[in-house]
Amino acid sequence: MKYLKNTLLLCLLLISHISFGQVAGKAMRLFIIGNSFSKNATAYLPSFAKENNQQLLLGRAELGGCSLQQHWEYAAAAEANPEDPKGKPYNGKSLRMLLAEGTWDVVTMQQFSYLSADLESYSPYAQKLYDYIKSLQPNAKILLHQSWAYRSDAKKFGRVAPEQPAKNQQEMWQKSRAAYHTVARQLNVGIIPVGDAFNTVASGPEFRFTKDMNFDADHAVAPNLPIQTNSLNMGYYWKDNALVFDPNHANEAGRYLGSLIWYAILFKVSPEKLTYQPKEVPADFAAYLRNVAAKTVKNL
Repeated sequence: MKYLKNTLLLCLLLISHISFGQVAGKAMRLFIIGNSFSKNATAYLPSFAKENNQQLLLGRAELGGCSLQQHWEYAAAAEANPEDPKGKPYNGKSLRMLLAEGTWDVVTMQQFSYLSADLESYSPYAQKLYDYIKSLQPNAKILLHQSWAYRSDAKKFGRVAPEQPAKNQQEMWQKSRAAYHTVARQLNVGIIPVGDAFNTVASGPEFRFTKDMNFDADHAVAPNLPIQTNSLNMGYYWKDNALVFDPNHANEAGRYLGSLIWYAILFKVSPEKLTYQPKEVPADFAAYLRNVAAKTVKNL
């Protein structure tokens, strides 16, 4: 009898440490409803899973610039008429078709970055998508991916209300963070705090990006670029002899930081225990980003 009690206690202890779908020999099945920002922020998830001999299966319903409203309207169109091509924007498939491809352990969703600081833009679409996901995957854990604010030298920031863009990077982060947390409380779901981690780097004293005031973008000649040390965003780059400025999307360092946050939330592993890092990210910066990710998740 004592042996049976001890065995039962050991089994209970083991079960209590299993997170989401992380059963030995069983792949975690993650489905992402998002856009280019979710693609950025999960770029290195497979690399981290491989490093730790974990199986990760990804499903994606991602369209560039797609908002919660658009994702919902596509789903509604498919429900009204399964043959309507408007309801099949994901390479010819509907959201129902993609969600029906097996059982998903975790499903995530996010707002379009330009709308992320405008709380009203989430309603009623976040709730409708949540209910829709639960109707198809009742046992899935749903999480909100908190996206990031644009780089400090962006010419325009996400809106905080219709026709009212944020004044700067800090306001965009503050308002988007408040919106994500409000919606998370309404839906009773967790958050993947990538935006908080980006802000910690952007506002920190050691690795903060600072605009190169000596660079004249209007008269730049290829291949000259400004100093963009410690940037988490694409920023300036040359493409086909044209100077491109993208202060919104993540570069390799930003993708690395985003993936560290996602991995830590999904697998309950400290980012500081991970050794994989992209060759484009300097070692000291990568170590700092791992530390930021660990603190961000711990303080969530």
